[in-house]
Amino acid sequence: MSDKPEFDEDNPEWTAADFKRARPPHEVLPPHILKAFPKTRGPQAAAKKVPVSIRLTAEVVERFKADGPGWQSRIDDVLKKAVGL
Repeated sequence: MSDKPEFDEDNPEWTAADFKRARPPHEVLPPHILKAFPKTRGPQAAAKKVPVSIRLTAEVVERFKADGPGWQSRIDDVLKKAVGL
């Protein structure tokens, strides 16, 4: 198996010329489309989480990742339960 990604004719890698021709969304999309994608996240629905660095065994990380997206939140849930929160 090669480390080189396969070529996808529907989604080719951009060249320097492609980047040169590129324009920002506000120049090419109609206003009603742009309104659907605000520039900010808006107010948070829940309290903000604190970014931390924690070392876990590979087995723990693999086990939580195996259940798919949201694995960090699931670890948070388990830790809260373990400390009685």
